[in-house]
Amino acid sequence: MYKLYFFILCLIVCTACGKNYKIEGVSSDLSADGKMLFIKVPVGNEWINVDSAEVIHGLFKMKGRIDSTMMAFLYMDDKCIMPFVFETGNIDINIISIENAIFSVKGTTLNERFNTFLKKQFSLNERANEIERSEARMILNGENPQKAHEEVQKRRTELSKEIDNAIKTFIQDNYENILGPWTFINVIYGLPYPIFTPSIKEIIDKAPDSFKNNPTIKEFIAEAHKNEDKLQASQP
Repeated sequence: MYKLYFFILCLIVCTACGKNYKIEGVSSDLSADGKMLFIKVPVGNEWINVDSAEVIHGLFKMKGRIDSTMMAFLYMDDKCIMPFVFETGNIDINIISIENAIFSVKGTTLNERFNTFLKKQFSLNERANEIERSEARMILNGENPQKAHEEVQKRRTELSKEIDNAIKTFIQDNYENILGPWTFINVIYGLPYPIFTPSIKEIIDKAPDSFKNNPTIKEFIAEAHKNEDKLQASQP
């Protein structure tokens, strides 16, 4: 009988531990020292503080319990520093530059995936910046301006396709967890209005119902279909 009680107690303890999170952070940005950091999550139309910690000598820690995995944002006062996946386990955050939004987040499964994706996006953005600088450099080096412009435009187009493919692949690889829908929603928020671009159409066509039934995505699909119908109706 005592063995049964002991087993039940162990089961309860292990279950409780499985819902714990622990955040250990480092900030090499001196502007954060002595400031309060807050974890905020969107609930409806509001932002809710779920935890906070003071940065002391470049270090901060938070821990507690979490009921479900969600996207969260780390704030310093009213400034959003970074997004991350708020999930069970040990999360390691490294804030390198607040002004330039340079950071890393590791430790848990989804944050490792997210961090790999962010590193790739940062690398692609650096290449994009280099391409923009290269046109002026080519002209200063004596290249024909028209030829330099055509070369740079070609490189822009190639890199744009690479960026688009990286985002599309990341969403498709994460259809079934929070990263896929969240990244997709960030993409469609950047559009002037709901529309099916080739990449978006491919993402939607291959997506499982669990992805398409996300309320925001479901609304986008409906509005994009309406806009598509309007466009077809306006054509002679």
